[in-house]
Amino acid sequence: MTFYERLISETTDERDAFLEIPLIQRTIRSGASRSLYLEFLSEAYHHVKHTVSLLALAVSRTTDERYQAALIEYIGEEHGHEKWVLEDITALGGNAEDVRNGKPGISCQVMVGYAYYAIERVSPYALLGSVHVLEGMSVLLADYVAEAMKQSLGLDNDRGLSYLKSHGSLDSEHITLFRSLVDGFEEHRTQQIIIENARIFYRLYGNIFQDLGACREYSDAA
Repeated sequence: MTFYERLISETTDERDAFLEIPLIQRTIRSGASRSLYLEFLSEAYHHVKHTVSLLALAVSRTTDERYQAALIEYIGEEHGHEKWVLEDITALGGNAEDVRNGKPGISCQVMVGYAYYAIERVSPYALLGSVHVLEGMSVLLADYVAEAMKQSLGLDNDRGLSYLKSHGSLDSEHITLFRSLVDGFEEHRTQQIIIENARIFYRLYGNIFQDLGACREYSDAA
């Protein structure tokens, strides 16, 4: 068993729990309202905008040249993705400037804060736990969610869905590169750091969707 296969195996419970979040299940089946999707994009902006900074921090905290090179390449690929989110918000009638100048929900703040903490205080390899979750779930779910959203919003094109579409099956190359990277880590301690942080990030990322779902249910009931 390769380390990547072990990572998949040892995070099965956390991944299954994430995929069973009611909001995610409902959105895959039938999409979501425009307002709820805009709320999701707002939260996405407030964590995506930290991606390059987190990658750069990990570069500065490791002496592993192979890892550094992979992170630097990843920085080039991820630069500016937060702008795609703002463009989608504008395309769907939302106020991108309000989102840019606003604050994320508490769960998003906690996830981003933990990401910085983990790189600084646990290990720069902890970042790979978040990459595994965020990239893996994006590739797995983005195409399904984008199609469901297209139907529920009555869109006849992909306008407003560029963030989702860019992280769908066409982005699977990132998973291949990630797999190649992590399979090169042979030290048990490094492997455990990645596994443990993947488990944590499934929970932290899932909390964002739990909060969005809870807010929507409260709004619908009011």
